[in-house]
Amino acid sequence: MSTPSLQLNKLASELKGVTVTTKKPIVEVKADRTILNVEGTINSTGTDALELLRKSPGVTVDKDDNISLSGKNGVQVYIDGKPTPLSGSDLANYLKSLQSSQIESIELITNPSAKYEAAGNAGIINIRLKKNKTFGANGSVNAGWNIGTYAKYNTGIALNYRNKKFNLFGNYNYNNNLNQNRLNLYRTSSVDSSFDQRSIILNKNESHGFKAGVDYFANSKNTFGVMVNGNFSNTGFDNTSKTNIAYMPSKVIDRVLIANNSSDGYRHNVNFNANYRFADTSGHELNVDADYGFYNSANNQYQPNNTYDASGTSLKSQEVYNTLTPSQIDIYSVKADYEQNFKKGRLGYGGKLSYVKTGNTFQRFFQNGAASIEDNHNNFDYKENINAGYINYNRQFKGVMVQAGLRAENTHSKGHSVGFRYDYDSGTNVLIDSLLDRNYTDLFPSAAVTFNKNPMKQWSFSYSRRIDRPSYQNLNPFEFNLDKYTFQRGNPNLQPQYTNSFGITNIYKYKLTTSLNYSHVSDVFTTIPKSEGTKAFITNENVASQDIVSLNVSMPFQYKWYSLFFNVNTYYSKFKGQSPNYHVDVDVFSFNLYAQQTFKLSKTTTGEISGFYTAPSIWQGAFKTKQLGSMDVGVQQLILDGKATVKASVTDVLNTFHWSATNNTTGQDVRVNGGWESRQFRINFNYRFGNSKVKQSRQHKSSIEEENQRTQGGGGLGGGQQQK
Repeated sequence: MSTPSLQLNKLASELKGVTVTTKKPIVEVKADRTILNVEGTINSTGTDALELLRKSPGVTVDKDDNISLSGKNGVQVYIDGKPTPLSGSDLANYLKSLQSSQIESIELITNPSAKYEAAGNAGIINIRLKKNKTFGANGSVNAGWNIGTYAKYNTGIALNYRNKKFNLFGNYNYNNNLNQNRLNLYRTSSVDSSFDQRSIILNKNESHGFKAGVDYFANSKNTFGVMVNGNFSNTGFDNTSKTNIAYMPSKVIDRVLIANNSSDGYRHNVNFNANYRFADTSGHELNVDADYGFYNSANNQYQPNNTYDASGTSLKSQEVYNTLTPSQIDIYSVKADYEQNFKKGRLGYGGKLSYVKTGNTFQRFFQNGAASIEDNHNNFDYKENINAGYINYNRQFKGVMVQAGLRAENTHSKGHSVGFRYDYDSGTNVLIDSLLDRNYTDLFPSAAVTFNKNPMKQWSFSYSRRIDRPSYQNLNPFEFNLDKYTFQRGNPNLQPQYTNSFGITNIYKYKLTTSLNYSHVSDVFTTIPKSEGTKAFITNENVASQDIVSLNVSMPFQYKWYSLFFNVNTYYSKFKGQSPNYHVDVDVFSFNLYAQQTFKLSKTTTGEISGFYTAPSIWQGAFKTKQLGSMDVGVQQLILDGKATVKASVTDVLNTFHWSATNNTTGQDVRVNGGWESRQFRINFNYRFGNSKVKQSRQHKSSIEEENQRTQGGGGLGGGQQQK
């Protein structure tokens, strides 16, 4: 009996597509850094980079927009892993031109490894701009409107195309801001007068930001890329200022200064980058970057000084000035980083050559009727060349990860300040010709040990040494008049400040992160007020050493539709004066709180409440401050089948985001306070179109991971590298 033959037929079937949706946490805390994923938050809508930093955990922005991290000044700001050459007001104005719609995340790196540049005593703040990594053709458009005292507008578009060989990307953003600030300044002179100034400043900023580039994936080992990004902004302000001047013994007002000045200018920045990456399956990896960028700016300020009698009705004298301040900065750099497997660990080494050239001109004209007399003129040219090399090694032993690195940096800086200042008493020009030439080499070791035998309870111990160099503006000895009774002067003798930091970090169950850090800062330099006769001036000096102990605790919490992240940063700081002309012996215990709560109200609706509080503190070792805080609320609604998002928020709901500070360390009493349009209503619309699927081959998965590493400044973790 034969068995009948059996035939199996294939059934036509198709596996349905599976959609995997992931969402980054709003805040990620790692051993060496805290990451704020800006694009996922509601309350960040319609703001700029500087305001985002004001509300970031552990970050303080003072009255002059100087940035501190965990109580330490000297923060180095990076954009897409590359350091900016700007500082002070130039950096603040640049950050104000970067809109939140351009920003993907902000990384607060408190313990960088030797792979990073040594600049930045307090650490590094890396602002990562958006770059689409999705395959196919896709893009998005957005538009926003804010209202405080005045209306503000922003809009943008992003386009991307990616296949197996190429990734083309680009975006453009437009922003138009009109912001009102207030400043109240009371000071006494070393002679016999007091000055009570009240100012309302209307700041204007219209900016165009862009980014474009292409990546070419030659094969599984080699990737080439070019990129350009930039920002063009037109800036200006109108300042309404009234100063009551009193005779101190009687405290009776004897004259009134009205100085309603205005300013118009521009700030242009463009950066070009060419990069190459090699990586093979045996662990060899080479990254090379060549960069050129320029920052050009100019400012035209009109400043009348009208002095009236005590009633403010009878004009006693008038002085009208016009100042012109063009500036140009050129930055060139080449960087190479190489890594390979070595002795059961990972060995990395590399180097960087950087050259910065700046040209700055200051011209002031005194308006004498129809005539215009140039009474102040200064040209300041500054060049800085930094050559650096580093080696870094990490290895995982049984239950212990060890990392050690050493970076060497040689700095050669040259400055030449030449000009004149007209002396009205003698009727002659006082010539100024000052040279600055420095050449010094420093070593910057770093090390970390992480005990990770039990991944649920990890301990890390770290050490690093860092530097903060004076900016070229702070080194220029020329005197810049701010108004009739105030001027600013640079200090060519200003020295770098150095920091040695030690840290202990515990990560419990991948959630609760606790860090204890101690830092000693030598030759702390800061902006201080001084006086000469009836005039006050501000300058920078190395005034103190600083010892600071900080404790940081953070933890995320998730339960069904509710999520919470909180961060508590507590620090004790002591400044001990070392300058004979400036007495500093202050200590402060301070803390700041940061919390963000998210509520899933429905499948398409999400609510958010975020806020921060900063206890009384010390700004830049000079000003004692009062408490500062703010709370924001917002809601997000998905529409058009999830392709579009509408976000609405109200910032500083309780209207508490105002600052106040005092200083009496130079023999004069200074009391200052101010605020801005911190309470605003903001609404933003974002629409996404094109392909939203992410298809990755092995080659393209590694290239995407490299893009993430590249924008993190080269990757290697400093304090306590975590095992995956």
